[in-house]
Amino acid sequence: MSPLKSQEQLKRVGDAFYEKNGVEFIAVDYRSDGGSQDQSRVTKEEQLYRQDYCGCIFGLTMQRDSQDKLMDEMFSPITGAILPASIEERIEMYTYRNELEDKDIDYKIIKQKFLNYRQFNFKVTLGKKDVIDAHALSYSTLPRNKAQGRVEFSNENIHYFNREEIKFITLDYYNEINSSNYKDMKELIFNPPSMKDELQLRRIINMTDYDLSPIIVMQEIPDNKLTITLDAKTYEDVNEKLINI
Repeated sequence: MSPLKSQEQLKRVGDAFYEKNGVEFIAVDYRSDGGSQDQSRVTKEEQLYRQDYCGCIFGLTMQRDSQDKLMDEMFSPITGAILPASIEERIEMYTYRNELEDKDIDYKIIKQKFLNYRQFNFKVTLGKKDVIDAHALSYSTLPRNKAQGRVEFSNENIHYFNREEIKFITLDYYNEINSSNYKDMKELIFNPPSMKDELQLRRIINMTDYDLSPIIVMQEIPDNKLTITLDAKTYEDVNEKLINI
């Protein structure tokens, strides 16, 4: 159906397969006689998911490069968290949609633009080589992926780094403002709350909705020199939401 696909090339490959294997290839051009328009109409009317690439890694790579978007279909966090606009989130939403259809409940699937976020690598090093357990809240970013310095001062349970607007909080304070009960940093690292919850935490700490400064949680805040390594990306994206009507 894709207008980017060559019908002639598909037929040549199908005919060659037939010659070699004896399995007839039936070439039907579903794009003719308004087929592409019908597909778009039915997809919209039935609120079906319509993938914007052919399905192969090459098509996905080209599509995401042209959109200047992250190819986030190809990975998921080790924590198993459901991230915004991920395949897991889409499956969850369409599963719920099936439940509504079984109950004959009206709904609508809407799309919305938003700033998405993916964190690839993060660590805090004390001195030259001692890596300390730490967790960077969602939407923490560093312009050059690395910063070195030390905590300069503290105020109302927030500890301020002397580089790149980085803030630190202790796990105890994190539990207090998040109403959580994490026993240690490893439990938080491998079982973090949702992005939605962490955005609420970011809002409490920074008192704004528009902030990408790193906020780092640690068991205790050291006075020594620290190296922060953070590889993360923010990018414009679109996700789907299901609303009852």
